[in-house]
Amino acid sequence: MRIFGRKATGLVLLGVSAGMGILGSSLGQGVEGRAQPGPVLMAGAATSNITPSIGGEIVGGFVPFPSTHIHDELLVRCLVLDNGRKRIAFAVSDNVGISRYVFDAAKRMVNAETGIPVENLLMSANHTHSAVSARGKSYLRLEGELDEYQKFLARRIADGIRRAVNNLEPARIGWAVGSEASQVFNRRYRMKPGVTSLSPYGEKDEVRMNPGVGNPNVLEPAGPVDPEITFLSLQAKNGRPIAILSNYSLHYVGGVGNGHISADYYGMFASEVESLLNAQNQDPPFVAMMSNGTSGNINNINVLGPVEKRKPYEKMRLVANQVAGEVFKRYQAVVYQDWVPLDAALKEIRLKLRVPTESEVARAKEVVARPESEKDRTPQERIYATRTLEMANYPPDIAIPIQALRVGDVGIAAIPTEVFVEIGLEIKKRSPFRPSFTISLANGAYGYLPTPEQHKLGGYETWLGTSRLEFDASTKIVSTILDLFQGLKQAGN
Repeated sequence: MRIFGRKATGLVLLGVSAGMGILGSSLGQGVEGRAQPGPVLMAGAATSNITPSIGGEIVGGFVPFPSTHIHDELLVRCLVLDNGRKRIAFAVSDNVGISRYVFDAAKRMVNAETGIPVENLLMSANHTHSAVSARGKSYLRLEGELDEYQKFLARRIADGIRRAVNNLEPARIGWAVGSEASQVFNRRYRMKPGVTSLSPYGEKDEVRMNPGVGNPNVLEPAGPVDPEITFLSLQAKNGRPIAILSNYSLHYVGGVGNGHISADYYGMFASEVESLLNAQNQDPPFVAMMSNGTSGNINNINVLGPVEKRKPYEKMRLVANQVAGEVFKRYQAVVYQDWVPLDAALKEIRLKLRVPTESEVARAKEVVARPESEKDRTPQERIYATRTLEMANYPPDIAIPIQALRVGDVGIAAIPTEVFVEIGLEIKKRSPFRPSFTISLANGAYGYLPTPEQHKLGGYETWLGTSRLEFDASTKIVSTILDLFQGLKQAGN
């Protein structure tokens, strides 16, 4: 056996030669190869290809359409951490939103094949709008049998985590927080007095989503942004990068070719970080991942700025490179630790579902009964009438999974919706962990999650058929997250 080490930030970091193999996570290796008691931090990362066949319908807009080309492969990017006491796993998939019953199927496989407890598995979608549906035939579907692609996706998510387990090795961990304010804009705007915005139901909205660049009737954004980029960095004992798990509160960027399947800026970010770290062609491979933060009302369009004309993928790459550059800059100053507490908690909470009134159902029936040739009287009137009729069959309430994880001093919240930025900022402010961040579309996809205050303003994200949970759902979810955080703080581990 041979021991080697190097000095970094005043600490001697010990590694083991390849001939020694990987030590068990409950045993440390001391000077001159003598075994020392105490847990060892382990990390492993891997990816699985989840690209669908050409021809599947791309979702993300109001009307799905067939894909005609694969611009870049879709992946699920996975990270497993083990500190000798707890083992947790992350899986971030290139998809607009994945139903809970797909994630649950993947979790059952992972638990059966690796023993990782279900509550320790955080699975999410990053919200690319250039992928096929993982929610079944209907955007509003709550449960049901898995279709062919969903079965494939669940299996590949489980495979990715299993491969990450196979890649576990002694590691060290650090984290940092950067900022990139130039690429995030609140997409909900108050309009000037006298300018009317209507919902599909004919009701007046006080705000309008994406009113158009240069629109002279725009008054001001209706909410804040969160420019922070928080990330975890994992390295092997010899300093070789293993993985980076990042979080940024930005919706997809878009600007793809017609009919193209793409991971959007999330995939480009991963490639750029890999390049900046000179981590290409490693064995095992380095994995960079970008999780979707609280971007329910945040996008990349500067409505108050000049009109931009860009080629397909140009803006996407610009955003990816800027965000990756900020992560790389902060990466240089990361302080690493050889062991940290790890823990996770998951709680099911019951929330009321928004069920349409009798008058709303009657109006929806009247709308869908009109001739196809007749134009909508309000924006997307027919689409939302169809959604209204589907929601009329909803149960009165539903249980949704709310999850919190601890990684050292970092708190990670997981919410199965498109979370408004105000909610993420509140969690950061009130969390007992510094830093903290929220992963949206985690463990399910239940539509938009506005705050009660934003619900009152109306707008696309609050419409019945876009937002499915009760008006004060965010208040109950935040309270649950903070309770879970407090429990993890007190538990140690």
